[in-house]
Amino acid sequence: MFINHCCTCTSPQQTGKCKHLNLSHFLCFPLHSHLKHFFLIYSVPLKYIVKLTELMSSTKIYIVYYSLYGHVVTMAREVHRGASSVEGVEATLWQVPETLPEKILEKMKAPAKEDDIPVISPEQLKDADGFLFGFPSRFGMMPAQCKAFFDSTYELWETQSLAGKPAGIFWSTGFHGGGQENTALTAITQLAHHGMLFVPLGYTFGDGMYEMNEVKGGSSYGSGTYAGDGTRVVSELEMKQAFYHGQYLAGIAKKLKVNE
Repeated sequence: MFINHCCTCTSPQQTGKCKHLNLSHFLCFPLHSHLKHFFLIYSVPLKYIVKLTELMSSTKIYIVYYSLYGHVVTMAREVHRGASSVEGVEATLWQVPETLPEKILEKMKAPAKEDDIPVISPEQLKDADGFLFGFPSRFGMMPAQCKAFFDSTYELWETQSLAGKPAGIFWSTGFHGGGQENTALTAITQLAHHGMLFVPLGYTFGDGMYEMNEVKGGSSYGSGTYAGDGTRVVSELEMKQAFYHGQYLAGIAKKLKVNE
């Protein structure tokens, strides 16, 4: 099966004649329209059209995080696994730029950054359909590195390019008073100015939300962990909640994209 009709010109077109056919002899389409306008000509076999349609219609979830001592990146990888488990979802891990000089990081005994995870730039956020932002708490708020990144998204704010996109939040804090709720609550302002839709976890995680026999981070705002003095590792239950969090947000983002 082949198609030789441009749905914008509303008439059959010869190769190279239609102003929309900017990929000669094959196909053309505006990527930003999510297949609302898809122009094909006679030389594209149906099996390639189906495959390309699947790739273009996948829901893209960006897990964007900052981690200093490793607790948040451990959570981020599990969130990524959860999001990736949803059919039709393409999840990608990103880290925000570091603002501290190397000498300071050395004095703080911070481990090296993950070399398998790229650093994101503000304009790349436009490509995603949904987000999960993760960071450690600093006095009940996101750290300066994340605030600096959000401050650099002013051009996206001007155009409201992220408006209507769902976003969740996960975190790490030192102790009970370190902001297991407040860290997420204060971060919502960043999402609100961009018009993003904050998606809380609620109590959808089930019995895991009510666990009282062990220390567990997280709240109705999202998934979380406790770092303690830095030696505590993310628990099995916290990992399960992080996986579920990624899965939950990805499912909602997928539903919203289908209904666009």
